[in-house]
Amino acid sequence: MSDSGPLSLVIRVAAILDEFDITYALGGSMASSFFGEPRATADIDVAVNLDAGSGDRLVDRLQSEFYVPTASARAAVRAQESFNILAVEQGLKADLFVLGDSLLDRRQIERRVLIVLPGSTQGLWVTSPEDQILRKLDWYCRGGSVSDRQWRDVLGLLTVGGDALEVDYLHETAAEVGLSDLLERAVAAASEG
Repeated sequence: MSDSGPLSLVIRVAAILDEFDITYALGGSMASSFFGEPRATADIDVAVNLDAGSGDRLVDRLQSEFYVPTASARAAVRAQESFNILAVEQGLKADLFVLGDSLLDRRQIERRVLIVLPGSTQGLWVTSPEDQILRKLDWYCRGGSVSDRQWRDVLGLLTVGGDALEVDYLHETAAEVGLSDLLERAVAAASEG
C-alpha cells in the first residue's frame, strides 16, 4: 500500500474480497462519513458474506499480507461473528463482521451502494445510509444506549441525508426489528439540531 491511511487499507481489503467474489459492504464510522458528517476515524468495519469454505480461503489469502489470528478467524467465520486483521507496517486494524441471516444482515448486503473513489478506478461497496442508520441504532441499543459516537453518526446521517433518505424503508424496517422508538427519537433530535 502506497498510502498508509485507513482508506488505503479498506481499498486493499476490498480488492482481495473482490478477487474471491466475496460479497461485502463497508460499514461503521468510515462508511457513515461517506453519507453523513465526515469525521476522522481509524475504525474499519467490513461486513462479509462467508461460509466455512470461502472463509478458509480468505483467511489463507489474507495471511499473505496481514497478521491474522488464524484459529479465532476460522472460528468467527463458523460462528458468524467478527475477526480482525492487522496491517502491521501501518499499525492499522480492520474488523470483518461475518453476516448471518438476520434482516439487518441481509439488507446491509442487498442494499449496499457502489462508490467510486476520486482518483481511483476501483469501486467500493458501502452500506446504504438507511441501513447504516438502522445498524448504528441497533449497536447503540445493544450497547445500553450510551455510545455518543454511534448516536452522533446516526444524527449526522439523518441530517446530511435529509430528503434523499428512503424514509418509508427506514420506518418499516425499524418497526420489523424493534427500533421504531429509537428511530423516532433520533429523527426528532436531528430535526432540532
